[in-house]
Amino acid sequence: MTEVKNGDVVRIHYTAKLADGTAIESSQGREPLEVLVGAGQIIPGLDREISGMAVGEMSTVAIPAEDAYGPHDDTQVQMVPRSAVPEGVEIGTRLQATAPDGRHMALTVTRVDDEQVTVDANHPLAGQDLVFDVTVVEILNT
Repeated sequence: MTEVKNGDVVRIHYTAKLADGTAIESSQGREPLEVLVGAGQIIPGLDREISGMAVGEMSTVAIPAEDAYGPHDDTQVQMVPRSAVPEGVEIGTRLQATAPDGRHMALTVTRVDDEQVTVDANHPLAGQDLVFDVTVVEILNT
């Protein structure tokens, strides 16, 4: 039986959940996700876990935050003047910003008052342990 190894292009179906079981994303009902194993195209913990799996194999894997979207970094949370953001923003609004080095950043509004808006540049799942139900559908380069 052929096993997935680094450098393989594979197609997987997955369901991602928070540690409490809340489903957050799934490939079910869509085409399987195609990834190059070991290339950093998916979170590191899942990338490592699918290596060694066989076609048709299903596995449930727990991925700690450090191997998912990383720990929540408080330095990525900033308060900006209310006038610096578009009208109508509310908690949960996603904004785009450009860093001084020209990099584009996704921000999530986490607090709004009359004077200031708090934005968070962390990935929305930073600091979260995740659980994946993953099935290897196909190895494309065997």
